[in-house]
Amino acid sequence: MSGREAILRRVRGAMKVHAGDTGRAEAVQARLANAPKGVIPARGQLARSERVDLFCKMAAKLSASVERVSASEAVPASVASYLRERNLPAALRMGADPRLVAMPWNQQGALEVKSGASDGNDEVGLSHASGAVAETGTLVMTSGGDNPTTINFLPEHHIVVVDAADIEGDLEAALERLRARFGKGEMPRTVNLISGPSRSGDIEQKIILGAHGPRALHLIVVG
Repeated sequence: MSGREAILRRVRGAMKVHAGDTGRAEAVQARLANAPKGVIPARGQLARSERVDLFCKMAAKLSASVERVSASEAVPASVASYLRERNLPAALRMGADPRLVAMPWNQQGALEVKSGASDGNDEVGLSHASGAVAETGTLVMTSGGDNPTTINFLPEHHIVVVDAADIEGDLEAALERLRARFGKGEMPRTVNLISGPSRSGDIEQKIILGAHGPRALHLIVVG
């Protein structure tokens, strides 16, 4: 008998549970399938337009800059404007997200759009959020070839596009959306929750932006 089995046998003995207890197994499966919901804060339980307003407000409080555009076709011009205003190179790195690829990048003249994961030498990265949480101004970022996780953390400037329709009031609703999108057994390997640019207060208790990732986070809310 392995050490693991010995430990589990002692635990079962102390709980007076037998390995073949089908009734207990069924009760556990029923609990997992119908897990009760916890307390949901009221702050994010708003109408769609108010929810988007709250998300933008909370994200700005966390030192992110926010711009709103009416349609995805306006995103390339918004990105180009962001680069010009900050005197950044006319170049960015993004993944293969079909929503980003379909945007009219060729209308921005000399703007260079590089594809694939970042190797750490990109000044600006562009991602598309899977969703967002209004009550905390948090982005929900899923890993994969569409939006490589390296783009979330390696460039100095991270620009994230998020659809207004994907902004949920609370984290629980955002996670439900995630499960509905991918389904059991198909979840992405990594889900990053990003609230504002990277920061640290370890040195003399002073907040430093960009300590462990991008020092600037710019959000483009579409719709």
